Amino acid sequence: MTAAQLPKVSAVIPCRNEARYIGACLDSLLTCDYPQDRLEILVADGMSDDGTREIVREYATRHPAVRLLDNPRRITPAAMNVGVRQSTGAIIMPMGAHALYPPDYITRLVAALDETGADNVGGVLVTVPADDTPVARALAIALSHPLGVGNSYFRIGATERRVVDTVPFGCYRRAVFDRIGLFDEDLVRNQDDELNGRLVRQGGRIVLIPDVVSRYFARSSFRQVWRMFFQYGYFKPLAARKIGRVLTVRQLVPALFVVALAASAVLAPWLVAGRWLLAAIATTYLAAISAAALGGLRYGARCALALAAAFPVLHVSYGVGFLAGLWPQRADARRVAVVPLSR
Repeated sequence: MTAAQLPKVSAVIPCRNEARYIGACLDSLLTCDYPQDRLEILVADGMSDDGTREIVREYATRHPAVRLLDNPRRITPAAMNVGVRQSTGAIIMPMGAHALYPPDYITRLVAALDETGADNVGGVLVTVPADDTPVARALAIALSHPLGVGNSYFRIGATERRVVDTVPFGCYRRAVFDRIGLFDEDLVRNQDDELNGRLVRQGGRIVLIPDVVSRYFARSSFRQVWRMFFQYGYFKPLAARKIGRVLTVRQLVPALFVVALAASAVLAPWLVAGRWLLAAIATTYLAAISAAALGGLRYGARCALALAAAFPVLHVSYGVGFLAGLWPQRADARRVAVVPLSR
């Protein structure tokens, strides 16, 4: 296939206050090996006030492929919808401002879309530290560890191509959006999951391409990750209600863990069985995170200690968020303070 025959690709990047990362992200896309005249890069910005908009405008003056779009709602699904509506490509690729893409990323996913006949394909996300602190390194490790994220293959990797429930920074045929609609703007988080769940429910296929890899910069503090994963958990029940089912068992595990831990702690002063249950849960969990934390020792004792703390942060924040999101009166995105973190 000649360059002129390749489909036009629209990369849509939702962002807000990403002055630290947006330049490197755009550089990685502008130096890719996909023909530049077959690529447009749409940055849907949530009215940033940290210099992000000025950086994108400067890129747009030098690179006709780059365009700055306004996202006055300041949430990711609204940004994606602005981008999709204004895009002109036959292929739509949602992409993250916190990520870097190898030169062949777009080329290989476009080829895989054709090879597999899938409706959406995506690669593996390698999580890297936001900086060189022990906490940042520990968070990056936890977000790529089975104890931290379960069997989420796009995070932990896979040995072969496989049909999955979702992928990050996917490569969609434009016809998907014509067929099933756009991103649900009720979902500040998990909008990808809901869209992909809707796609699968209507007979679509999503395929993970494990040898296509992008690098994602994790958040740098426990507070940021707690806030983010609380929201992931909070919006999961709403996404499940919209889809009509929970997509994977792993989405339930953190909430079940929190419930079991809290229930056994309440029962422990009154019942022997409660004390035994609490001891069993606590001992098993501490053993698991201690074993996993040993992997951080190669980066020093402080990283290992931070890693031991990172797993509970991920699990408890997600679990508490999920339980909070179960209440119908609270499961509306408009009741939650919008967190303007990019994808």
